[in-house]
Amino acid sequence: VQLQASGGGLVQAGGSLTLSCAAPESIFTTNVMGWHRQAPGKERELVARITRSGSIDYGYFVKGRFTISRDDTQNTVRLIMNNLEPEDTAVYYCNAFRIDTDPVGKRVRFDHWGQGTLVTVSS
Repeated sequence: VQLQASGGGLVQAGGSLTLSCAAPESIFTTNVMGWHRQAPGKERELVARITRSGSIDYGYFVKGRFTISRDDTQNTVRLIMNNLEPEDTAVYYCNAFRIDTDPVGKRVRFDHWGQGTLVTVSS
């Protein structure tokens, strides 16, 4: 596992957590970095992602509560989560991806995943 995620834990509703993901420089400098999450019985979904130039996308459910950032000096992406809700309970996965073109010109996505960190929000 090349992406090292940390920062999950148990927090009460309305509380905050910060997730961090450290990546090798070779991955961090060439990939879009982000976080996905998967709750029990649900599909994995995008939480937030940030490109090398700083463009950001958030999942529809974020609603201004989370902030993603890149630290280029430490090859780390962070996700600050505020005003957490019980519905945010899930395993959060760090993700890095890039899109390349194969020899026949087809665009192919390459993904790297971290080991997952559990976030539990109690009501």
